[in-house]
Amino acid sequence: MPAEINNLQFVLFVASALLTIFLLRYILKKKPVTQIQKFLAYMLLCVLIIYVGLTAQRYFVIEFNTNPIYFENFIYIGTCLVPVMFFLLASSFVNTKIKFTKKYALLLVIPIISLLLLFTNEYHHLFYKHYSFNFTEMEYGPYMNVHLIYTYGLFIISALMMLNHAAKTSGFFSKQSIFIVIGVSIPAIINILGIFNIIDMTVYMTPISFSLAVFFFTLAIFKFDFLSITPIALEKIVDRMSDSYIVLNDRNIIIDFNKSFLTTFKVKDSQIRNINVFDWDKSVHLPKLKKSLQSVSVSPKTVTFETYVDTINRYFNVEISSIVNKNIFLGTMILFKDITQHMKDLKTIKSNQDILIEKERFASLGQMIGGIAHNLKTPIMSISGAAEALTDLVKEYDSSIGDPEVTNEDHHDIARDMASWISKIKTHTSYMSDVITAVKGQAVERTDNVASDFTLEELIKRITILMKHELKNALIELNINLKVDSGFILHGDVNSLVQVMNNLISNAIQSYNGAPDNKIDLIVQKKNDSIVLSVRDYGCGMSKEVQDKLFKEMITTKGKNGTGLGLFMSYSNIKAHFNGSITFKSELNKGTTFSIILPL
Repeated sequence: MPAEINNLQFVLFVASALLTIFLLRYILKKKPVTQIQKFLAYMLLCVLIIYVGLTAQRYFVIEFNTNPIYFENFIYIGTCLVPVMFFLLASSFVNTKIKFTKKYALLLVIPIISLLLLFTNEYHHLFYKHYSFNFTEMEYGPYMNVHLIYTYGLFIISALMMLNHAAKTSGFFSKQSIFIVIGVSIPAIINILGIFNIIDMTVYMTPISFSLAVFFFTLAIFKFDFLSITPIALEKIVDRMSDSYIVLNDRNIIIDFNKSFLTTFKVKDSQIRNINVFDWDKSVHLPKLKKSLQSVSVSPKTVTFETYVDTINRYFNVEISSIVNKNIFLGTMILFKDITQHMKDLKTIKSNQDILIEKERFASLGQMIGGIAHNLKTPIMSISGAAEALTDLVKEYDSSIGDPEVTNEDHHDIARDMASWISKIKTHTSYMSDVITAVKGQAVERTDNVASDFTLEELIKRITILMKHELKNALIELNINLKVDSGFILHGDVNSLVQVMNNLISNAIQSYNGAPDNKIDLIVQKKNDSIVLSVRDYGCGMSKEVQDKLFKEMITTKGKNGTGLGLFMSYSNIKAHFNGSITFKSELNKGTTFSIILPL
């Protein structure tokens, strides 16, 4: 006959059964269902099997005197699988998500053997020698030791896994750790009390202890908000972060976030929890979000982009990173770094930089125009002289009309002299036109610069025209070495390239510190799929300190006479207008070579 169940045990039995049903119903109702929820549900189902089996066993034994061992066969399906489900639950808790492999299938070997031996116990009595409702009257077979060692061993290992993980993430004395300890202690304490006959240890106490243990494990995993899928780990730390973040599961459902996110985006917990991130994005419009999420789900990586959210008037640097454990994609973390102040500072810096750039450009133009004015004096004086000569020839020709002494040959001589002077005027005006074109190209606003086709010959002509005066004053010779046909066509903003080349040649001139009778080499050659324009001097060279900062910041070796903008802007121009780069080699007191690399 079934052992008598006292009032306290009966109340506990009914209450824990109802608690099991409530927890199971809550888990199955909650959406979306995660892996850890599934294992918790499976564990509760196993406990529920025990409740159903015990209830049916008691009823049929009392009413129909049925052999209780038949129901034990059913009850033990739940009893054998509870520790297995608990181990899978612990593994999922520690790793967030697990991938089923052969090692997990091995967990079922002992439970299957136990069930087979239990079903056939009447033939060998390896499981029970004598079965009783009361544990003190039970006589176990030799295999029972194997079953108990495996069951409690797996139970202890699982509990230690959860406790260790909770201690690492939220502290040993955290509520999460305490609930795990309580959950582990309940079955142990009940068994100890039963062994020493302090309480009446019947089969009814087993599901009660399991139900209470599962209840505290549920609290430990999901804290007080059941199944909110927000582990306690690091909660206090992340809530104090100034940066905002949200965590998505593998179906892009928002499952976690910090307080900074709620404050920054002015939303409530209930408005975003467990909703699809694309539904939330409808109000903020994050560019590249869908593409980035697809990208990080395919392979572990971090995608970064900047965006402006007009609804809250803020700029963010958005980092989207995949969450992967043991090659299993678990979800995505989106981190929002507020760069609003940084963007404002950049605008201020850019505004100040634009002013400096304009000052540098106008200073360069002033120096260049001074040289051009000097260069234009010669052709202007020549044209003026030609005009005087033509005036004299016109007067001579006019007075010769009707003079019988002037022959046809004399008229032809006058015509030839006039043609000669006109030819000289054309040459000088052509030179002046080239000068004006070159100057105009450098004087236009940077925003007016447009890309077009131009030849190397045109580029070299503009450079030599604009640098002629500066080179002549410094007594520096510019050696041009074209290793590419002069008709070779390039595409881009020729004015920007001329400005960069002139800046490099000016720096090369200044590297001689006023020493005359030196030379600068301008070499144009083709390397791989690029055109390389090199400016080489044999002057003072640059120190290691200057070389380390070059192109990274505005640095000058000219003291108060320089701003450091020249090379800085040259590098930016080549990057922006030609998608190219500038390299350099320099050695103190031996010279420097700057190379502009333009991809074809």
